[in-house]
Amino acid sequence: MFVHLDNVKKSYETGEVSTTVLKGVGMELDKGEVGVILGPSGSGKSTLLNILGGIDRANSGKVTVGGIDVTGLDDNQLVEYRREHVGFIFQFYNLIPNLTVGENVEIVSNISKSPLEIDKVLKAVGMLDKKSRFPRELSGGEQQRVSIARAVVKNPNLLLCDEPTGALDFNTSRDILKLLQQINKDYGTTILMITHNTAISAMANRVYKVRSGEVIEKNVNETVVPAERIEW
Repeated sequence: MFVHLDNVKKSYETGEVSTTVLKGVGMELDKGEVGVILGPSGSGKSTLLNILGGIDRANSGKVTVGGIDVTGLDDNQLVEYRREHVGFIFQFYNLIPNLTVGENVEIVSNISKSPLEIDKVLKAVGMLDKKSRFPRELSGGEQQRVSIARAVVKNPNLLLCDEPTGALDFNTSRDILKLLQQINKDYGTTILMITHNTAISAMANRVYKVRSGEVIEKNVNETVVPAERIEW
C-alpha cells in the first residue's frame, strides 16, 4: 500500500491533563486512489491528516507513505518530506494576500525539486486567465482553485485535503470536487480528503469513518461516482 498507518496513537499533554486524540488508528490507501475520512468535529480527522503530512508526530505506531517511514524522520527530514512529497489543501485557502495568483503558485514551485509547469497547472484549474489577479479580487471558489494549483505544482505524491469544500456553496463545492477528481486522473496523484459530508464519500475508492479517535468503519467503493453527480 502507498499509504499505511499501523496502530497510530496520539495524545496531548496540558499540564497534568492528558487528552487522547487517536487510539490506535489503522488505515491504507493504494497509489493513485482517492480516500475520504469521515467524522464529526473533534473525532481526530485533522490530527490524523497532520501526522500523515509530517506537520505533527504520532506518539506511537507507524506511518508509511510511498515507502518512507514518516514516524522515523527527524525534524530536518520532515521538512524535506513535506516539501517534496506532500501537497496541502486547506478549508480557508491560506493564500498570501499581497502576491498575485501566479506568484502564490510560483513561490511553491521555486522550492520544489521537480515542479510542474506553472501555466499548465493554472490552466488545469481554470485560473490561467487570472494569473495576475490578487486573492482579494477572486471569489471563494477561485481562491480554492489557486490553493489547489499551489499544492499540485510541486508534483506531490500525496495530496491532503482538509475540508476543501467546507467554506463553499453547493455548486462551487461540486466544481472543486470535480477538479480534484480530474487532478487524480490526469496526474495519478493519491488524494486523501477529510470531511463531515457523507455524500462526498461516493467519489472515493476507500472510505474511513472516524469517531472519538478510532476508525469505526472501513469501506471500499466498487464504483466511484463522478463528482458532478454527487448531491447533498
